[in-house]
Amino acid sequence: MTQTLDGKALAEKIQTQLTAQVTEGLTQWGRPPGLAVLMVGDNPASAAYVRNKERACTKVGIASFGHHFPAQTSQAELIAVIHELNADDRVDGILVQLPLPPHLNAVALLHEIDPDKDADGLHPLNMGRLMRDEQGLRSCTPAGVMRLLKEYEIPLMGKDALVMGRSILVGKPMALMLLAADATVQIAHHKTQDLARLTRGADILVSAVGKPGLITAEMVKPGAVVVDVGINRVVNLDTGKARLVGDVDYESVAPLASAITPVPGGIGPMTVAMLLENTVLSYQQRLGG
Repeated sequence: MTQTLDGKALAEKIQTQLTAQVTEGLTQWGRPPGLAVLMVGDNPASAAYVRNKERACTKVGIASFGHHFPAQTSQAELIAVIHELNADDRVDGILVQLPLPPHLNAVALLHEIDPDKDADGLHPLNMGRLMRDEQGLRSCTPAGVMRLLKEYEIPLMGKDALVMGRSILVGKPMALMLLAADATVQIAHHKTQDLARLTRGADILVSAVGKPGLITAEMVKPGAVVVDVGINRVVNLDTGKARLVGDVDYESVAPLASAITPVPGGIGPMTVAMLLENTVLSYQQRLGG
C-alpha cells in the first residue's frame, strides 16, 4: 500500500516540541523568541501566507513583529528597516515575504539580513554553510522535506534522486541536502530534454516546478517516493471555486508510489514548521551561546 507522508501531523508534533523549548527559554532568559516578517504590497497569496505564519508563531509562543509596507516602498527604506531589526535584541529571525514588487531587488535585500537571523536560510553565507555541510540555518522547504523523509524512515543512501526545479528557494538546496544524505542526485529544469526518461529512473522524485499535474503515472517508477512541493491554485471554470493542487497528478500517481506527499497537507505545513524551528534555533544560539 502507498504510504501518505503526512506533513501536517509532523508539523504539529514539531510545534509541540518547539512550544516546550520556548517555555523553557522564557524561564531562562526572560523573553520569547521573536520573528519579524516584512511584507510589501497587497498580494493576496502573500497576505494569506503571512497570516498563517503569524498564527503559527502565536501557537508556539514566538513574538511576531509584522511589518506591512505599501507597494511603492523603496529599496532604501526596506534596507533601513532590516538594519534596525538586525540590531533589535528582541528579534531572532527576519523574513522577507516573497514575491516583492518588481522595482525591488529581493536578492540584495536578503544580503542585508544578519545571517544568524536569516529565518528563511537564504543568505549567501547560510547557503555556503549548506554547500560545505556546516552548521547553519537551512532553507525551510527543503529542510521540511528532509525532516518528513526522516520521520517516515525513508532510506536515501545510494538511492537515485531527481529534483525538478533549480530555484535558490527549493531546487538547489534540496539537491545539496539529498547529496549530503548520500543519495545520487540529478536536477531537472525547464530546458531538460526527455524529462520522462529521468523521472522514470528516480527512486526519490521531488517536484518543485509550479505546474499543476505535470507528473503523471507514466512518468513515475513503480515503488518510487514522490515528494510534491508544488502548490498551485486551480479554478474550476464551471463553479468558479478554487482548490490547491500540486505538480503531481495525485490520483494516478499515488497507486504506483511507495510513498507520496499530499497537496495540501504535505510540504506546506513543514515549511512553516522549519521557519519556526530556525527562529527558535537562532534564539537559543544567540542567548545560550
